[in-house]
Amino acid sequence: MHSAYPAPLPDPDYVPEAYDGVAMKRALAWVVDMLVIFAISALTIPFTAFISIFFFPAVMLLVSFLYRWITVAGSGSTWGMRLFGIEFRHMDGGRFTGQDALLHVLGYTVSLAISPLQLISALMMCFTPYGQGLTDMVLNTTAVNTSRV
Repeated sequence: MHSAYPAPLPDPDYVPEAYDGVAMKRALAWVVDMLVIFAISALTIPFTAFISIFFFPAVMLLVSFLYRWITVAGSGSTWGMRLFGIEFRHMDGGRFTGQDALLHVLGYTVSLAISPLQLISALMMCFTPYGQGLTDMVLNTTAVNTSRV
């Protein structure tokens, strides 16, 4: 019989492979995503008559927000996360909706703007049982190895 509700995520004490290496994979995925975001942002320069050069950090912030929101809303992961085989899930096992992705990206953006929050978030990913960052804790989500859920 098929349930309408997803199965909860595995407990890291009993299925550690669901979370093995996820913090490192998130870091590597972030690097890949930043390269993609930089490339997309650079491609906008000629289309703005080169004016965007003068406010390139703001362009990168906007591109980053949209890229992360669109990719996470579509599949629960950014292109970098897909490359490393991880995705975001709710703790009950549910997949992200567009609204979930928006809230997660908004939380990430706020934590970037307030540097100590990003540091706390990175440390939490390394030391919490489910590898949750600060935004994950607030939204009751986490990143998992896609092959294990």
